[in-house]
Amino acid sequence: MSEARNVQLGAALLRMGLGAMFISHALLKYFVFTLPGNAQFFESLGLPGALGYVTFAAELVGGVLLIAGNYTRVVAFALVPFLIGATWAHSGNGWLFTSPNGGWEYPAFLTLAALAMGLIGNGALVRAPGLGAGRATQTAARAV
Repeated sequence: MSEARNVQLGAALLRMGLGAMFISHALLKYFVFTLPGNAQFFESLGLPGALGYVTFAAELVGGVLLIAGNYTRVVAFALVPFLIGATWAHSGNGWLFTSPNGGWEYPAFLTLAALAMGLIGNGALVRAPGLGAGRATQTAARAV
């Protein structure tokens, strides 16, 4: 397998993994914490409760778009502020995410992963390669 193909597959795995993570976190907010409960959590942090609903929608829609490979760069960069917010929300709990109430290690890593995804682009295995792929990704895909 060529190096260009490996890069494309690696980017696709990152894109789909991030998408699945965002969807699972949105569903956690919906089914476990409930949307009103999530809004209350945001208010307990001193943030507007409505931001909890916005975060749920961003995670759900963003995750679906990432898995589909649509507007990958835009979506990945748009989700970074939510991940920075999650890092901030967990910053007082210690470093490891296994700490009580979850530490900041996992959301900080996801922030870096989303930034990398925004820089890399779609990778392979997309429904519509032209959507958000970027010139470098499209060039590498043609080289394969």
